[in-house]
Amino acid sequence: MDYKNLLTQVQKTIAVLETSEDARTTISSVAETIASSFQNELGITGGRLFEYRDDGNYELVHRFGERTSSQLGIMVPQHYRPLELAIENGVVVMDQTDQGVDPVLEHELGADRFAAISVGDEDFILSFNVAAELSREDILFSLNLIRYSINQKLRADKYQTVLVEAQRIQQSILPQRIPNYQGYEIYGRTVPAEIISGDFYDFIPVTDSIVGLAIADGTGHGLPAALVVRDIYMGLRMGVDRDFKIVRTIQKLNHIIHKNKLTTKFVSLFYGELETVGTFIYTNAGHNPPFLLKGDSFELLSAGGMVLGPTPDATYTRGYVNVESGDVLCLYTDGIVEANDGNDQEFGLEQLQEIVKANRKSSSLEIVNTVLQAVEQWGPPGQDDRTIVIVKGVEKGE
Repeated sequence: MDYKNLLTQVQKTIAVLETSEDARTTISSVAETIASSFQNELGITGGRLFEYRDDGNYELVHRFGERTSSQLGIMVPQHYRPLELAIENGVVVMDQTDQGVDPVLEHELGADRFAAISVGDEDFILSFNVAAELSREDILFSLNLIRYSINQKLRADKYQTVLVEAQRIQQSILPQRIPNYQGYEIYGRTVPAEIISGDFYDFIPVTDSIVGLAIADGTGHGLPAALVVRDIYMGLRMGVDRDFKIVRTIQKLNHIIHKNKLTTKFVSLFYGELETVGTFIYTNAGHNPPFLLKGDSFELLSAGGMVLGPTPDATYTRGYVNVESGDVLCLYTDGIVEANDGNDQEFGLEQLQEIVKANRKSSSLEIVNTVLQAVEQWGPPGQDDRTIVIVKGVEKGE
């Protein structure tokens, strides 16, 4: 028998099963699927699932496959010798004549042999009906393969649940509405490479006439990079609430990222405050320089300092520009300009600028979507997180 190939086939089969937050549901589903799909290969014809109760007993809570006429609710003491061995060793195979096996109980359960595994941190015992012709060695192989597959599925489901919850939290801290500031049209969007993103953008109401614009990128993507989003979000808003100057806010954020052992130590951040009169004061902490399209020329906004995290005493400077009617300000992450077409050709800053320039009369939302569509055609999603924010200067009253 090709054991490695069989394990691969079993894992592929159960990988497509729906994720469940309930371990009992997952174990039952996987056990039934294996018993029905691999009966000939593994010699498993049916089985029973026992769940641990606080009184020290395991309760029969589910049965499946052939010869499963036993009634649910039967209690088996934790100190029942076959159960003890299953818990101690992870797997156990015992005949009815073996010491510690209760033939009456096994008959009530509908089993000729006690062949079982412990799964789910020993909260569950899964016993099986096995083909009579199987040797002890074959049964142990089947049991270990099933145990490994079920525990892998439980871990995957648990991880998936954590990721989904992290995604929900991350979505809650992204802007929930488009800011409405007289003379400006603002829109932003993130396309994550994985379930959760290491990119971040925010619109922060500073006063009735000032809006804070932020965009950040944690090194890499997925869960480790996404953890830093929480720190950036909280740090920026605390700085604004306490009326810190922009440079002071960025310096404090740098200390936070540097000290945090759970997140990436390299985070690029661009933050600026746009006044309704057109003044835009910003600082760039190692981020891809946003650009301001004014007339037919582009100005890169690069004043600032190094990325957040590596050095606790990094210093930052401020930059100033005026965003007027007809101007377009574009903030983006490296997933936009570094998108690869598969032939080592990057999308590039120049192409991004040309698209923004060609669509400057469109709405901010339309520009954002046009850029993201162009980048996706250039290099499919999944390479890196992609984020873009567009700010258009419009005539007051438009």
